[in-house]
Amino acid sequence: MKTTGNTILITGGGTGIGEALAHRFHDLGNTVIIAGRRMETLEKAIGDRPNIHALTFDQNDPASIAAFADTLVTDFPGFNVLFNSAGIMRMEGSLDTFRDLGDAEASVTSNLLGPIRLTNALIEHLVRQSDAVIVNVSSGLAFVPLVIAPTYSAIKAAIHNYTESLRAVLKGKVEVIELVPPAVRTSLTPGQQDNERFMPLDAFADQVMARFQQTPTPREILVEGVDFMRNAEAEGRFDDTLAAINPFLK
Repeated sequence: MKTTGNTILITGGGTGIGEALAHRFHDLGNTVIIAGRRMETLEKAIGDRPNIHALTFDQNDPASIAAFADTLVTDFPGFNVLFNSAGIMRMEGSLDTFRDLGDAEASVTSNLLGPIRLTNALIEHLVRQSDAVIVNVSSGLAFVPLVIAPTYSAIKAAIHNYTESLRAVLKGKVEVIELVPPAVRTSLTPGQQDNERFMPLDAFADQVMARFQQTPTPREILVEGVDFMRNAEAEGRFDDTLAAINPFLK
């Protein structure tokens, strides 16, 4: 993936990982579009930076996704890089919450169907672009689950497999990259932003950008520490790793 001269869409670009990467890619000389539900959040993320643009859409709503895709390719015909970064994380750590499927269904709609629908809406445009790229954000939890967030973990495993399939189908047409974050200090869940056991957001973004600037770009972007989860099963450490990230199971 070239790291300058792109027109990049980053969903969930108003906060957290999406915002940090929007700033980094903007600083390298890219046109960046950040997208999410709330314009005020997006505008705050833009600040006084030129050449970052904001568009609103609802990733849970197929009609909103379709209208958003039409607006995007009309207003930004040079759009060539899609970052599927938006998502929610809900905890389901008790029998009561397992039986109430509201959180699970909301997570599947937002975190799995949302990126699939958006990719589907934009793929015809992307295959016509030179240097086209799709980046899907999964998680270390795709490989070893957090058992109090089983649906989130399962969705990230699905995103991993979806990305593998896209890479095979789009070979020679669109470069497909998976970004696999560890636990990062963001506002994704309550208290996460201040958890000292998690990776600082700036350090995460710096390492991600360093890996994007490698030639060739790795098919999986893995920062320090996440390989502990990514390679757990292959290295015969799955049970120990599951226990390590879910210490309450002991």
